[in-house]
Amino acid sequence: MSIQDTASGVALWRQVADGIERGIADGRFAAGEKLPGEMEIAETYRVNRHTVRRALAALAERGLVRAERGSGTYVETGRIAYPLRSRTRFSEIVGAGGREPRGQFIDATEEEATRELARELGLKTGAPLVRIESVRLADRTPICVSTTWLSAERFPDAGKVFANVRSMTKLVAHYGIRDFRRASTRITAGIVDATDAARLDLALGRPVLVVDSTDVDTAGEPLTTKRSRFAAERVEFLVESSL
Repeated sequence: MSIQDTASGVALWRQVADGIERGIADGRFAAGEKLPGEMEIAETYRVNRHTVRRALAALAERGLVRAERGSGTYVETGRIAYPLRSRTRFSEIVGAGGREPRGQFIDATEEEATRELARELGLKTGAPLVRIESVRLADRTPICVSTTWLSAERFPDAGKVFANVRSMTKLVAHYGIRDFRRASTRITAGIVDATDAARLDLALGRPVLVVDSTDVDTAGEPLTTKRSRFAAERVEFLVESSL
């Protein structure tokens, strides 16, 4: 049973959550700013830390704040307007919104092309591929987790290159490809799994937008095929009529 304030009949955790939400709305806590620690909040509202944790959990469920392991709780930034166009570049989109784009390399492995991946990349089934796992962030906020596949023959040592440059645009430029475009994009809805939840700092069960896409060079030859999982509460896709 919730602890009740005898005067108002409102659960104490709700009063704390409402107070923090008002602080976010009136600018006392700016987007991306770290909130005071649990003990400081508890002293401000004269409640215990359990009550503070429940208030913060409620705010996190609504997408207003985000807890970072070992760091603290931060005010979520507003949704990023993310245009889907023939030349979609994460760094340009995030940078245009006044935020710092960042890439984190997770892992790179080699595997054989399945029938579906071979079709997307114009290769034979079983052809050697490089698979790259990465996270893209805007300032401190993780926006999406991506799994990208490339031909191991066309892009030898692609995993090592990406680990250094942290950008798919810079990776293909390393191999002499200066321009490329989006050939296809498919968007579906999903629920974050345990692995992606940890990488995106999301609670289990939160919604994600799954984007499957294939990029080609100026001659129309496939370069990469990718599956990206975007935190649905942090982006809004804008589908341009030119697609």
